[in-house]
Amino acid sequence: MKKYLSLIKFSHTVFAMPFALIGFFLAINKDNILWIKLLLIILCMIFARSAAMAFNRFIDRDIDQKNNRTSKVREIPNGTIKPKSALIFVIINSIFFVLTCYYINTICLLLSPVALLIILGYSYTKRFTVLCHLILGIGLSLAPLGAYLAVKGEFSLTPILFSIAVLFWVSGFDIIYSLQDQDFDKNQNLFSIPVLIGKKKSLQLSIVFHLICVSVLFFIGLNSIFGFFYWVGLGVFSCLLFYQHTIVNEHDLSRVNLAFFTTNGIASIVFAAFVILELF
Repeated sequence: MKKYLSLIKFSHTVFAMPFALIGFFLAINKDNILWIKLLLIILCMIFARSAAMAFNRFIDRDIDQKNNRTSKVREIPNGTIKPKSALIFVIINSIFFVLTCYYINTICLLLSPVALLIILGYSYTKRFTVLCHLILGIGLSLAPLGAYLAVKGEFSLTPILFSIAVLFWVSGFDIIYSLQDQDFDKNQNLFSIPVLIGKKKSLQLSIVFHLICVSVLFFIGLNSIFGFFYWVGLGVFSCLLFYQHTIVNEHDLSRVNLAFFTTNGIASIVFAAFVILELF
């Protein structure tokens, strides 16, 4: 179990899960919390993300083997998990994801193949497009909208806007993370924003993406039911996004992991906590 939790980087669930909770609590009546529905949403998040991460590791196993940064620490290249076992893990989690969607509602079941196509298909994108960061962003942006659909069974503007914010937030910090592999990706003919425009302009584009994210969240606050606690959460979230851009620069990538994992994980949890507090 420990090996597979490491394979899928289970701790990174903190990126999208808090926004899924925002989508859920946006949709429900505060006097009637649908605990079974919440459990099903959490299971969907776990199954979908497990399938996506394991598939990424399976598809990228040869690339990871060549990369000094990943060859010793990732489970398939270092022999901890066999490729066939990882693929079986992907299939099992994909099946459980669809089955869980079946027990939620019809629209989630119908959209489940689309969700799988996006989150699994992402693993191929760096082989042919620099838009791979945005595809990853789209995959995680399904969290708030998907959770809202699980409860309401229909689309609404506010969860869509939250999904747009997640899209640019994730795309922005994924660009920062990919700076570590700029030279390797270039040598292997892989596509990324840093390979296309270099480190300095990539960091500038990441800032632009995060400004768009904060602007969308600001717009949500101005045009919906949110009040004091929402603005406190947005303030903390914005400060943490700003902070990660102060600790990474084109000449020093030593704190990329701090910016990517720790800062963004804390930002999403704190923001979600304040949004949910505002709603209730």
